[in-house]
Amino acid sequence: MAYEGILLGMGNPLLDISAVVDDDFLKRYDIKPNNAILAEEKHLPMYEELANNPKVEYIAGGATQNSIKVAQWMLQHPGATSYMGCIGKDKFGEEMKKNSKSAGVNVQYYEVDSTPTGTCAVCVVGGERSLVANLSAANCYKSEHLKKPENWALVEKAKYFYIAGFFLTVSPDSVLLVAEHAAANKKYFSMNLSAPFICEFFKDALEKVLPYMDFVFGNETEARTFSKVQGWETENVEEIALKIAAWPKASGTHKRIAVITQGPDPVIVAEDGKVKKFPVILLPKEKLVDTNGAGDAFVGGFLSQLVQEKPIEDCVRAGCYGSNVIIQRSGCTFPEKPDFN
Repeated sequence: MAYEGILLGMGNPLLDISAVVDDDFLKRYDIKPNNAILAEEKHLPMYEELANNPKVEYIAGGATQNSIKVAQWMLQHPGATSYMGCIGKDKFGEEMKKNSKSAGVNVQYYEVDSTPTGTCAVCVVGGERSLVANLSAANCYKSEHLKKPENWALVEKAKYFYIAGFFLTVSPDSVLLVAEHAAANKKYFSMNLSAPFICEFFKDALEKVLPYMDFVFGNETEARTFSKVQGWETENVEEIALKIAAWPKASGTHKRIAVITQGPDPVIVAEDGKVKKFPVILLPKEKLVDTNGAGDAFVGGFLSQLVQEKPIEDCVRAGCYGSNVIIQRSGCTFPEKPDFN
Protein backbone atom coordinates (compact mmCIF):
# COMPACT_ATOMS: atom_id res chain seq x y z
CA MET A 1 0.00 0.00 0.00
CA ALA A 2 1.14 3.56 -0.65
CA TYR A 3 1.18 5.11 2.80
CA GLU A 4 2.52 8.56 2.01
CA GLY A 5 0.03 11.20 3.16
CA ILE A 6 -2.71 8.61 3.81
CA LEU A 7 -3.86 10.26 7.07
CA LEU A 8 -4.48 13.98 7.56
CA GLY A 9 -5.24 15.72 10.85
CA MET A 10 -6.30 19.31 11.57
CA GLY A 11 -6.42 20.91 14.98
CA ASN A 12 -5.06 23.25 17.60
CA PRO A 13 -1.29 22.87 18.01
CA LEU A 14 -0.48 23.68 21.64
CA LEU A 15 2.68 23.49 23.69
CA ASP A 16 1.89 21.56 26.88
CA ILE A 17 3.23 23.18 30.05
CA SER A 18 3.05 20.20 32.36
CA ALA A 19 3.70 19.93 36.10
CA VAL A 20 2.55 17.95 39.11
CA VAL A 21 0.38 20.19 41.32
CA ASP A 22 -1.84 19.64 44.38
CA ASP A 23 -5.58 19.86 45.10
CA ASP A 24 -5.11 23.35 46.51
CA PHE A 25 -3.75 24.51 43.12
CA LEU A 26 -6.86 23.14 41.36
CA LYS A 27 -9.14 24.84 43.90
CA ARG A 28 -7.34 28.18 43.59
CA TYR A 29 -7.82 28.27 39.84
CA ASP A 30 -11.27 26.65 39.92
CA ILE A 31 -10.22 23.59 37.89
CA LYS A 32 -11.95 20.21 38.05
CA PRO A 33 -9.78 17.09 37.99
CA ASN A 34 -9.71 15.12 34.73
CA ASN A 35 -11.41 17.86 32.69
CA ALA A 36 -10.49 19.96 29.64
CA ILE A 37 -11.50 23.61 29.35
CA LEU A 38 -10.55 26.85 27.58
CA ALA A 39 -8.63 29.41 29.65
CA GLU A 40 -10.45 32.41 31.09
CA GLU A 41 -9.01 35.59 32.62
CA LYS A 42 -8.79 33.96 36.07
CA HIS A 43 -6.52 31.20 34.74
CA LEU A 44 -3.86 33.40 33.14
CA PRO A 45 -1.56 33.76 36.23
CA MET A 46 -1.48 29.95 36.41
CA TYR A 47 0.75 29.62 33.33
CA GLU A 48 3.49 31.62 35.03
CA GLU A 49 3.09 29.65 38.23
CA LEU A 50 3.51 26.39 36.29
CA ALA A 51 6.49 27.80 34.36
CA ASN A 52 8.18 28.59 37.70
CA ASN A 53 7.67 25.02 38.95
CA PRO A 54 11.18 23.48 39.15
CA LYS A 55 9.91 20.26 37.54
CA VAL A 56 7.89 21.83 34.73
CA GLU A 57 8.07 20.12 31.32
CA TYR A 58 7.35 21.58 27.87
CA ILE A 59 5.93 19.01 25.44
CA ALA A 60 4.49 19.63 21.95
CA GLY A 61 0.81 18.77 22.22
CA GLY A 62 -2.72 19.59 21.13
CA ALA A 63 -5.22 16.73 20.88
CA THR A 64 -5.22 16.08 17.13
CA GLN A 65 -1.47 16.62 16.81
CA ASN A 66 -0.92 14.03 19.58
CA SER A 67 -3.11 11.47 17.79
CA ILE A 68 -1.40 12.07 14.45
CA LYS A 69 2.06 11.74 16.02
CA VAL A 70 1.13 8.45 17.70
CA ALA A 71 -0.33 7.10 14.42
CA GLN A 72 2.87 8.14 12.65
CA TRP A 73 5.00 6.42 15.31
CA MET A 74 2.97 3.20 15.09
CA LEU A 75 3.05 3.20 11.27
CA GLN A 76 6.82 3.78 11.00
CA HIS A 77 6.39 5.01 7.40
CA PRO A 78 7.93 8.51 7.16
CA GLY A 79 5.39 11.06 5.87
CA ALA A 80 2.40 8.71 6.20
CA THR A 81 0.65 11.47 8.14
CA SER A 82 0.08 15.21 7.61
CA TYR A 83 -1.18 17.89 9.97
CA MET A 84 -2.42 21.49 9.77
CA GLY A 85 -3.04 24.09 12.46
CA CYS A 86 -1.94 27.60 13.41
CA ILE A 87 1.15 28.63 15.43
CA GLY A 88 2.89 31.91 16.20
CA LYS A 89 6.24 32.96 14.76
CA ASP A 90 8.07 32.51 18.07
CA LYS A 91 10.30 30.21 20.12
CA PHE A 92 7.44 27.86 21.08
CA GLY A 93 6.37 27.68 17.42
CA GLU A 94 9.90 26.73 16.33
CA GLU A 95 9.99 24.09 19.08
CA MET A 96 6.71 22.68 17.80
CA LYS A 97 7.95 22.48 14.19
CA LYS A 98 11.13 20.71 15.26
CA ASN A 99 9.25 18.24 17.45
CA SER A 100 6.64 17.32 14.80
CA LYS A 101 9.14 17.00 11.98
CA SER A 102 11.36 14.74 14.07
CA ALA A 103 8.25 12.60 14.69
CA GLY A 104 7.98 12.12 10.90
CA VAL A 105 4.75 14.11 10.47
CA ASN A 106 4.41 16.35 7.41
CA VAL A 107 3.30 19.55 9.17
CA GLN A 108 1.91 22.51 7.25
CA TYR A 109 1.40 25.17 9.88
CA TYR A 110 -0.32 28.46 9.22
CA GLU A 111 2.03 30.94 10.95
CA VAL A 112 0.93 34.30 12.35
CA ASP A 113 3.01 37.26 13.57
CA SER A 114 0.39 38.86 15.74
CA THR A 115 -0.30 36.15 18.32
CA PRO A 116 1.93 33.78 20.33
CA THR A 117 1.83 29.99 19.89
CA GLY A 118 -0.94 28.42 21.97
CA THR A 119 -0.19 26.70 25.25
CA CYS A 120 -2.01 24.17 27.39
CA ALA A 121 -1.60 23.98 31.15
CA VAL A 122 -1.43 20.31 32.13
CA CYS A 123 -2.12 20.09 35.86
CA VAL A 124 -1.32 16.60 37.11
CA VAL A 125 -2.73 15.41 40.46
CA GLY A 126 -2.31 11.75 41.42
CA GLY A 127 -1.56 10.79 37.82
CA GLU A 128 -4.84 12.29 36.50
CA ARG A 129 -4.53 15.32 34.25
CA SER A 130 -6.65 18.44 33.96
CA LEU A 131 -6.17 20.64 30.89
CA VAL A 132 -6.59 24.39 30.50
CA ALA A 133 -5.94 25.54 26.94
CA ASN A 134 -4.89 29.08 26.07
CA LEU A 135 -5.42 28.79 22.30
CA SER A 136 -3.75 32.09 21.28
CA ALA A 137 -2.41 31.52 17.74
CA ALA A 138 -4.24 28.16 17.40
CA ASN A 139 -7.45 30.21 17.45
CA CYS A 140 -6.35 32.14 14.33
CA TYR A 141 -6.58 29.26 11.83
CA LYS A 142 -8.42 30.27 8.65
CA SER A 143 -9.88 28.10 5.89
CA GLU A 144 -7.93 30.27 3.39
CA HIS A 145 -4.82 28.36 4.50
CA LEU A 146 -6.55 25.03 3.86
CA LYS A 147 -7.66 26.17 0.39
CA LYS A 148 -4.12 27.03 -0.76
CA PRO A 149 -3.28 24.59 -3.60
CA GLU A 150 -0.25 23.10 -1.80
CA ASN A 151 -2.36 22.41 1.32
CA TRP A 152 -5.52 21.25 -0.43
CA ALA A 153 -3.22 18.78 -2.26
CA LEU A 154 -2.74 17.06 1.14
CA VAL A 155 -6.54 16.74 1.45
CA GLU A 156 -6.72 15.26 -2.06
CA LYS A 157 -3.96 12.79 -1.23
CA ALA A 158 -5.32 11.59 2.12
CA LYS A 159 -7.80 8.72 2.38
CA TYR A 160 -8.46 9.14 6.12
CA PHE A 161 -9.13 12.32 8.12
CA TYR A 162 -9.13 12.94 11.85
CA ILE A 163 -10.10 16.17 13.60
CA ALA A 164 -10.66 16.56 17.34
CA GLY A 165 -13.89 18.32 18.36
CA PHE A 166 -11.77 21.12 19.85
CA PHE A 167 -11.18 22.46 16.32
CA LEU A 168 -14.90 23.28 16.03
CA THR A 169 -14.25 26.23 18.36
CA VAL A 170 -11.72 27.62 15.85
CA SER A 171 -12.60 26.86 12.22
CA PRO A 172 -15.88 24.98 11.73
CA ASP A 173 -15.84 25.95 8.03
CA SER A 174 -12.48 24.14 7.57
CA VAL A 175 -13.93 21.06 9.27
CA LEU A 176 -16.93 21.07 6.92
CA LEU A 177 -14.77 21.51 3.82
CA VAL A 178 -12.79 18.38 4.72
CA ALA A 179 -15.91 16.46 5.80
CA GLU A 180 -17.70 17.22 2.52
CA HIS A 181 -14.62 16.25 0.50
CA ALA A 182 -14.42 12.92 2.35
CA ALA A 183 -18.12 12.15 1.74
CA ALA A 184 -17.94 13.11 -1.94
CA ASN A 185 -14.85 10.98 -2.52
CA LYS A 186 -15.80 7.91 -0.45
CA LYS A 187 -13.02 8.57 2.07
CA TYR A 188 -13.13 8.11 5.85
CA PHE A 189 -13.81 11.08 8.13
CA SER A 190 -13.47 10.79 11.90
CA MET A 191 -13.83 13.14 14.84
CA ASN A 192 -13.77 13.16 18.62
CA LEU A 193 -16.32 14.57 21.08
CA SER A 194 -13.16 15.83 22.87
CA ALA A 195 -14.64 17.43 26.02
CA PRO A 196 -17.96 17.98 27.79
CA PHE A 197 -17.87 21.72 26.91
CA ILE A 198 -17.77 20.88 23.17
CA CYS A 199 -20.93 18.75 23.52
CA GLU A 200 -22.65 21.50 25.56
CA PHE A 201 -21.57 24.83 24.10
CA PHE A 202 -20.67 23.87 20.52
CA LYS A 203 -23.71 21.61 20.06
CA ASP A 204 -24.81 23.19 16.75
CA ALA A 205 -21.35 23.02 15.15
CA LEU A 206 -21.00 19.40 16.30
CA GLU A 207 -24.44 18.40 14.97
CA LYS A 208 -23.73 20.05 11.62
CA VAL A 209 -20.68 17.87 11.03
CA LEU A 210 -21.86 14.66 12.78
CA PRO A 211 -23.65 13.33 9.64
CA TYR A 212 -20.23 13.21 7.91
CA MET A 213 -18.48 11.25 10.66
CA ASP A 214 -17.64 7.64 9.85
CA PHE A 215 -15.92 7.16 13.22
CA VAL A 216 -16.86 9.03 16.38
CA PHE A 217 -14.46 8.78 19.31
CA GLY A 218 -15.04 9.92 22.87
CA ASN A 219 -14.83 8.91 26.51
CA GLU A 220 -17.64 7.99 28.90
CA THR A 221 -17.96 11.51 30.41
CA GLU A 222 -18.23 13.14 26.97
CA ALA A 223 -20.73 10.49 25.83
CA ARG A 224 -22.94 11.11 28.89
CA THR A 225 -22.78 14.89 28.38
CA PHE A 226 -23.72 14.41 24.71
CA SER A 227 -26.69 12.28 25.78
CA LYS A 228 -27.82 14.88 28.35
CA VAL A 229 -27.61 17.72 25.80
CA GLN A 230 -29.63 15.65 23.30
CA GLY A 231 -32.28 14.92 25.95
CA TRP A 232 -31.79 11.16 25.57
CA GLU A 233 -32.33 10.57 29.29
CA THR A 234 -29.82 7.75 29.58
CA GLU A 235 -26.43 7.51 31.24
CA ASN A 236 -25.86 4.02 29.85
CA VAL A 237 -22.74 4.39 27.70
CA GLU A 238 -23.62 1.39 25.50
CA GLU A 239 -27.04 2.86 24.67
CA ILE A 240 -25.48 6.26 23.97
CA ALA A 241 -22.85 4.72 21.67
CA LEU A 242 -25.61 2.95 19.71
CA LYS A 243 -27.59 6.18 19.36
CA ILE A 244 -24.51 8.07 18.12
CA ALA A 245 -23.76 5.29 15.61
CA ALA A 246 -27.38 5.43 14.38
CA TRP A 247 -27.39 9.24 13.87
CA PRO A 248 -28.33 9.94 10.20
CA LYS A 249 -25.42 10.00 7.74
CA ALA A 250 -24.64 12.44 4.92
CA SER A 251 -23.39 9.63 2.69
CA GLY A 252 -24.22 5.95 2.60
CA THR A 253 -20.72 4.83 1.60
CA HIS A 254 -19.59 3.80 5.10
CA LYS A 255 -21.61 2.95 8.18
CA ARG A 256 -20.81 4.96 11.31
CA ILE A 257 -18.90 3.34 14.16
CA ALA A 258 -18.87 4.91 17.65
CA VAL A 259 -15.84 4.12 19.82
CA ILE A 260 -16.10 5.11 23.48
CA THR A 261 -13.26 4.62 25.95
CA GLN A 262 -13.88 4.35 29.70
CA GLY A 263 -10.48 4.67 31.39
CA PRO A 264 -9.65 1.26 32.91
CA ASP A 265 -13.05 -0.20 31.88
CA PRO A 266 -13.66 -1.91 28.52
CA VAL A 267 -13.75 0.07 25.27
CA ILE A 268 -17.25 0.16 23.76
CA VAL A 269 -17.65 -0.15 19.99
CA ALA A 270 -21.12 0.36 18.50
CA GLU A 271 -21.87 -0.54 14.88
CA ASP A 272 -24.82 -2.02 13.00
CA GLY A 273 -27.05 -1.76 16.08
CA LYS A 274 -24.73 -3.99 18.12
CA VAL A 275 -22.19 -3.29 20.86
CA LYS A 276 -18.87 -5.02 21.35
CA LYS A 277 -16.67 -4.55 24.41
CA PHE A 278 -12.89 -4.82 24.45
CA PRO A 279 -10.86 -5.00 27.66
CA VAL A 280 -7.99 -2.52 28.06
CA ILE A 281 -4.46 -3.36 29.20
CA LEU A 282 -4.57 -2.77 32.95
CA LEU A 283 -1.62 -0.95 34.47
CA PRO A 284 -0.48 -1.20 38.10
CA LYS A 285 -1.02 2.22 39.79
CA GLU A 286 2.68 2.61 40.56
CA LYS A 287 3.52 2.54 36.83
CA LEU A 288 1.10 5.39 36.00
CA VAL A 289 2.98 8.65 35.31
CA ASP A 290 0.07 10.74 33.99
CA THR A 291 -3.02 10.34 31.82
CA ASN A 292 -2.17 13.36 29.61
CA GLY A 293 -2.59 12.25 25.99
CA ALA A 294 -4.10 8.83 26.85
CA GLY A 295 -7.27 9.38 24.80
CA ASP A 296 -5.30 10.98 21.97
CA ALA A 297 -2.92 8.03 21.93
CA PHE A 298 -5.83 5.59 21.81
CA VAL A 299 -7.12 7.33 18.67
CA GLY A 300 -3.61 7.43 17.15
CA GLY A 301 -3.10 3.71 17.69
CA PHE A 302 -6.57 2.94 16.35
CA LEU A 303 -6.03 5.02 13.20
CA SER A 304 -2.61 3.42 12.56
CA GLN A 305 -4.37 0.10 11.94
CA LEU A 306 -7.49 1.55 10.32
CA VAL A 307 -5.44 3.09 7.50
CA GLN A 308 -3.96 -0.38 6.92
CA GLU A 309 -7.53 -1.72 6.58
CA LYS A 310 -7.16 -3.98 9.62
CA PRO A 311 -10.28 -5.28 11.43
CA ILE A 312 -11.81 -3.21 14.26
CA GLU A 313 -10.46 -5.66 16.88
CA ASP A 314 -6.90 -4.85 15.78
CA CYS A 315 -7.64 -1.12 15.69
CA VAL A 316 -8.90 -1.21 19.30
CA ARG A 317 -5.97 -3.36 20.42
CA ALA A 318 -3.53 -0.87 18.88
CA GLY A 319 -5.44 1.99 20.52
CA CYS A 320 -5.14 0.32 23.93
CA TYR A 321 -1.45 -0.34 23.28
CA GLY A 322 -0.89 3.34 22.42
CA SER A 323 -2.63 4.58 25.58
CA ASN A 324 -0.77 2.08 27.73
CA VAL A 325 2.60 3.35 26.46
CA ILE A 326 1.67 7.03 26.88
CA ILE A 327 0.34 6.83 30.47
CA GLN A 328 3.69 5.41 31.59
CA ARG A 329 5.46 8.56 30.36
CA SER A 330 5.08 12.28 30.87
CA GLY A 331 2.78 13.85 28.28
CA CYS A 332 2.19 12.37 24.84
CA THR A 333 5.70 11.01 24.30
CA PHE A 334 6.88 7.55 23.27
CA PRO A 335 9.99 5.39 22.87
CA GLU A 336 11.86 5.30 19.56
CA LYS A 337 10.05 2.25 18.16
CA PRO A 338 6.71 0.59 18.99
CA ASP A 339 6.63 -3.11 19.90
CA PHE A 340 3.01 -3.68 18.92
CA ASN A 341 2.39 -6.82 16.87
